Amino acid sequence: MKLVVVSAGLSVPSSTRLLADRLAAATAGRVPGAVDLRVVELRDLAVEIAHNFTNGFPGRGLSAAIDDVTSADGLIVVTPVFSASYSGLFKSFFDVLDKDALAGKPVLIGATGGTGRHSLVLEHAMRPLFAYLRAVVVPTGVYAASEDWGVEGLAERVERAGGELAGLMTALTGSPVPGPTGPLASAQAAPASTAVTAQPSPGAAAVPAQPSPGRADGFQVVPFAEQLAALRS
Repeated sequence: MKLVVVSAGLSVPSSTRLLADRLAAATAGRVPGAVDLRVVELRDLAVEIAHNFTNGFPGRGLSAAIDDVTSADGLIVVTPVFSASYSGLFKSFFDVLDKDALAGKPVLIGATGGTGRHSLVLEHAMRPLFAYLRAVVVPTGVYAASEDWGVEGLAERVERAGGELAGLMTALTGSPVPGPTGPLASAQAAPASTAVTAQPSPGAAAVPAQPSPGRADGFQVVPFAEQLAALRS
């Protein structure tokens, strides 16, 4: 599976890249089989991104980065916080993508900042951006302030987010997913020809209900992985 990391850090070394690397390691460790890991450093593409806005054509490096992002099975995006939001470079990169490029793609969002007071950037800026792009954002976003490095809590959030992204990537590639057990499994295993007779009201005749495939109670269950695959197509 292909895992792509987009880092919008500007400095070298960069805390944004450090967080991105930790998220990538946590995700790759949960994905079955080999992982093709690619890292896109937006700092190196700043000029090409600007030129793309003025002439409409991506340069060689930007074109390769766009191909990596659009063909990824999973995406990790991390930005520093500028003026209480994602950086302009971060937003500019996603502005040059086709509007349908990320539809149905699993995305893990992360951000870094100098203070914990900017942690809501994940919810008021990044999550709405990728919801607009119709990506599937994992529930856990990871924000790391300067005081978070080396203290309890950050590692646990990183591992939880990585596990969530790995789970979505695995589901979308068609790997076996444990099925339900108990009464639900029995209901789903019932033959499609089984009909359910509705309980008639007094004086009314019983009318056979039309069952849907795979369920004897008239309901159809669509696995979450199939819903995501349909969204991507």
